[in-house]
Amino acid sequence: METHSGSCLCGQVSYVLRGEPENQGHCHCMACKKATSASFATLVYYKEENFEKINGKTSIYEYVSDRGNTLIKEFCKNCGSLLYGTNTGRPGIRSIYVGCLDDASFVEPKWNVYISRQLPFISIDKNLDNFEEGFKK
Repeated sequence: METHSGSCLCGQVSYVLRGEPENQGHCHCMACKKATSASFATLVYYKEENFEKINGKTSIYEYVSDRGNTLIKEFCKNCGSLLYGTNTGRPGIRSIYVGCLDDASFVEPKWNVYISRQLPFISIDKNLDNFEEGFKK
């Protein structure tokens, strides 16, 4: 079974992912931009049973999205790196921020969401599935 590891900037929090991601893509929503301090977030989604936290302590930030789902973002208590999260709209799935993977070369984004909120200097790959807002319910 394929495995991938990830960690925070200071190395105190680490995790392992097993198997293939359930989904993967880019999010251009304002919450992802603010949480990552980047132009957009690239995420891979794994079933909870395929995620294992190896060590370290995380802090959480919980909020309700504009779609009404409760999201929890977990970050390192020491260095503040945003690592992963959950969303009540995707029960049993863990969202992993690609920037904290030790080797993200396996990631192949399939979509862009919230392209209506993309920054003007970001080019959207027209070969991906692109959504003006989030995924349709």
